[in-house]
Amino acid sequence: MAARIKMTSLIPRNLSVVIRPVQHRDLDGLERLSQESFAEHTPKQANFAINQMQWLRRWYGFLKFLSLFPNPLKYRLCAYVAEQGRTLLGMIQVSPFNRTRSTWRVERVMLDRTADKQGIGSQLLRHCFESILEARTWILEVNINDKEALALYRQNGFQRLAEMTYWEIAPELLEELASSEPDLPNLLPVSNADAQLLYQLDTASMPPLVRQVFDRQTQDFKTSLFGALIDAVKQWVSKTEVVSGYLFEPQRKAAIGYFQLSLFRKGQQPHVATLTVHPAYTWLYPELLSQLARIAQDVPKQPLQLVSADYQPEGEEYLEQIGASRREHTLIMSRSVWHKVRESKFVSLEGIQLPEVLQGLQPARKPIPGGMSWEQPRKPQLPERIKINPSGESISFSRNNSNVEPPSKPESTDAKPE
Repeated sequence: MAARIKMTSLIPRNLSVVIRPVQHRDLDGLERLSQESFAEHTPKQANFAINQMQWLRRWYGFLKFLSLFPNPLKYRLCAYVAEQGRTLLGMIQVSPFNRTRSTWRVERVMLDRTADKQGIGSQLLRHCFESILEARTWILEVNINDKEALALYRQNGFQRLAEMTYWEIAPELLEELASSEPDLPNLLPVSNADAQLLYQLDTASMPPLVRQVFDRQTQDFKTSLFGALIDAVKQWVSKTEVVSGYLFEPQRKAAIGYFQLSLFRKGQQPHVATLTVHPAYTWLYPELLSQLARIAQDVPKQPLQLVSADYQPEGEEYLEQIGASRREHTLIMSRSVWHKVRESKFVSLEGIQLPEVLQGLQPARKPIPGGMSWEQPRKPQLPERIKINPSGESISFSRNNSNVEPPSKPESTDAKPE
């Protein structure tokens, strides 16, 4: 009896881990994993995870339907779970980072508290690397203080790309910034016709390595009709207003500054801004921030959040100078993937029939005679320096060393023939 109990207790441990796409029956287990994974972080992050799971429950069927045909939300539900028996051990969610889908982003990885985090996490990451063949580069963003996540990603080949700092500007500071009028004479609204200018600005604002990993093109700065419709519905549901603009330089005919501001009219969460400045025009940071502060005065007073990268030191220095507070410090990591090219059919030289190959080289019609001469080639004439012996005796040439054998010494002239 004891041996039977011991054997049955080992069965779940010996079950292999199965990785498959997420299904509707996994939502309860995913909510449990979400609460456990964010339990060690701030309550704000835990609340955000709970809201994400509620949103997933509400729109799961619609997102599953959209994943069946090409559309901007096709990969919104691209997630895989690791299951052993009937127990969920982890989940990974990924999405394309650019329109060409050459770079993919790891959105989040959630692992069970009692599972082997390094082993299960590595299996989930490897499954994505091997199944999504169009991805040449993978990127992710992780908190710089999350030791377990950093160890997992470094173990699977991810390396540091850039450091990001999240800032928050208090409402009082926004009022102070809005008091000064910005000097932005060529501030224009953004449209699809300006995609090339925004692409050039984005290219110039980052180092070559980051630009190569992100691999953005002009089409990444355009909005399709279906995408614009989806954004309008999202803004209407969440009571959000998005304002964007760019600064045009007439002499260089280029964009030198860009901003996008998401205003939340409910007043329950801070506003979010994105700021991009050309490296040669760093004096635009105070002007653009004053413009953002003026726009934010028309909505309920809330803090303003924006992010800066370590390759934009002037922006970080100005934010620290005005008194903005640091909220989070993250690390962007990247990993390149090389896939083996598999031959669909092995071709052997033994199976190639030579007559069949030569048959395709035969002329299709009878050739037309040209101006070529078909006469017999004449015998080569001897050089002038070689003379035939008048006595009629032959002169032999050696083929190997090209030496001329001298003729035999003639008989004495005194002996006359009879």
